[in-house]
Amino acid sequence: MTSSTEAGRPKVPDERGAREALPVFADGWLTGTERCESPNFDVRPEGCGVSLVVVHAISLPPDEFGGPGVSQLFTNALDPAAHPYYATIRALRVSAHFFIARDGRLMQFVSADRRAWHAGASNWRGRKRCNDFSLGIELEGCDTLPFEAAQYERLAALVRTLCAHYPIEEVVGHSDIAPGRKTDPGPFFDWERLGALLAGPGAVAVRGTQPPRPAAGAETG
Repeated sequence: MTSSTEAGRPKVPDERGAREALPVFADGWLTGTERCESPNFDVRPEGCGVSLVVVHAISLPPDEFGGPGVSQLFTNALDPAAHPYYATIRALRVSAHFFIARDGRLMQFVSADRRAWHAGASNWRGRKRCNDFSLGIELEGCDTLPFEAAQYERLAALVRTLCAHYPIEEVVGHSDIAPGRKTDPGPFFDWERLGALLAGPGAVAVRGTQPPRPAAGAETG
């Protein structure tokens, strides 16, 4: 396992910056972006291009933000003694291509040219194994809290850049490709807001659907 950090962190974009492309790719790695290489990847099937972006949400420990849990999970370095929940996921071998923190900070864990292990059992438009043809973007978040403006702006900028380099046709949520099994990015993710940030000539289709928010006082989880 290797881990390295590019010099400096990307500036959190404003609304105008969300409509500008991020720096270019080199071997599937976005230059100028914080890089923490995950061992959890493999090659895509021969002739299988990238046509889908899958938006996820994750927080470790659950419903807590700002710690190293996500990067530790994706690099198989999670300490099962650090939190009771970690012991239940210690055997997981998962990853995503990108992670966007609450402040808009962007990290990359897997080359976009490789297959990250983010979707699991999944199906989109009759095609199974969505890992084969998708890119996974994790947002630091949960099912019970809204996401931050900086995350939408960074996500839009990232999707715009991905679309300039890969033949991406649609953007969906994890819950759209694994209904009944997954709920993320959850009822507080604003798909209309993302669609508005991406609007324009030749814009990618945003197909994610928003599940209903739980009633006040209802149990979640």
